[in-house]
Amino acid sequence: MPSSLATVLTFAFVFFMMRRETKGEEEVSPALWLPVIWLSISGSRYLSQWLALGQPDVTGNVTDGSPLDATFFSCLICAGGCVLLRRHLAIGSLVRENAWVFAFIALGLASVLWSDFPFIALKRWIKTLGHPIMALIILTDPRPLRALQIVLKRCAFLLLPFSVLFIKYLPQYGRGYDAFTGEPMEIGVGLTKNDLGYVSMAMSIFLAWSLLQARKLADRRQRREEMLVCVVFLCMALWLLVRSNSATSLVTMILGVTVILLLGTRLINKRRIGVYVVVGILFGCALQALFDIYSEVITALGRDLSLTDRTEVWADVIELQDRPLIGAGFESFWLGQRLDVMWAKWWWRPNQAHNGYLETYLHMGLIGVTCLVAMIISTFRKISKRLIDDFELARFRLALLLVIVVFNYTEAGFKALHFMWTLFYMIALEYTKPQQTKVAGRHGMVPRPMASAAPSQSRRHIT
Repeated sequence: MPSSLATVLTFAFVFFMMRRETKGEEEVSPALWLPVIWLSISGSRYLSQWLALGQPDVTGNVTDGSPLDATFFSCLICAGGCVLLRRHLAIGSLVRENAWVFAFIALGLASVLWSDFPFIALKRWIKTLGHPIMALIILTDPRPLRALQIVLKRCAFLLLPFSVLFIKYLPQYGRGYDAFTGEPMEIGVGLTKNDLGYVSMAMSIFLAWSLLQARKLADRRQRREEMLVCVVFLCMALWLLVRSNSATSLVTMILGVTVILLLGTRLINKRRIGVYVVVGILFGCALQALFDIYSEVITALGRDLSLTDRTEVWADVIELQDRPLIGAGFESFWLGQRLDVMWAKWWWRPNQAHNGYLETYLHMGLIGVTCLVAMIISTFRKISKRLIDDFELARFRLALLLVIVVFNYTEAGFKALHFMWTLFYMIALEYTKPQQTKVAGRHGMVPRPMASAAPSQSRRHIT
């Protein structure tokens, strides 16, 4: 098939799927396009890179970045902030329910003060506010569960078909060469095979969960059509995942789908999830001590024990960390002299530690890592409680949480505008919207926020 015809058909297919998804809906907020655009750009290429497709990179230098990208993300953040202002977000309730999340955000702002590049650090901190803002646009929607499904489906409709198009019919954009081995690699709409890998992994988990939900639809025709859509896009995501040759993404996809399936069996007591996790960790430690299972798994995946030089990079950056307690400042480690040292040693010029926890340590020290771990544990506890009264969504959130925790062992997902960082906020944040009650006023009945509300009536989380 000619590439021009394939391109036209792909655009037509994506347009048809977008229209079909919201056809017959009573009301779908246009604001949901903001998180769709945010996720689609962070999961593929920045705007400046899309505009320069097929031309030399014009994204700017490491310090300044691209003014076009900065303006683009600033507009998304401002637009998202305006949406939340119009929805009268209850800040107090939001902060109380997500104390550790906002503690981590506040620590990031504080760390700007001791950065060697405070202005750059501040700009980067402001940019990362887009993660919670995009999550809250979904969270404050009148139907947050439906909003989440629409956002993730739209992302799947955009990222997956166009990745297939790029790989099969536009290889000048969808293929590249591995920086380590020089071998050809397939990247789809991303910049590296790992980008294609984690996007395909996240979409596979979501589509597998959506397929289980589609099976429960009462209307036979709707059930059949919805299941067909899920199967088609799930096959597409799995195909891309295999083509990406990303071991981390493959392992985490298997983990996420396994968790979703296991939680749906009667063998699992939904009130003992914490016990299962602790037992699983102890069991893994025992296997490692007895059989060195870690080396066996890495070898079986066709990777060397250095994880493609990652472990050596980890040793180098730890040695360069001269402020272990507080770190180098928000997103500031990979700047200045430290970057020069790393680039002088490593010809492929690393700009991240390829480990989310180590990356946090480099920027915000042991305090930041402690806060990050507390945020993860707090999220796990909130999701575990929701397994009782909101099981279907909670198991998706739990699977995604465990996947993100494991993913960050070999990839730095807790940083910058990473696709997985946005997904974390989408499953971590919860929000109780205050109920409105009417009281007699001078001009009649006036709505007034209630002091408290029953969780079954007012809780707003991403469900």
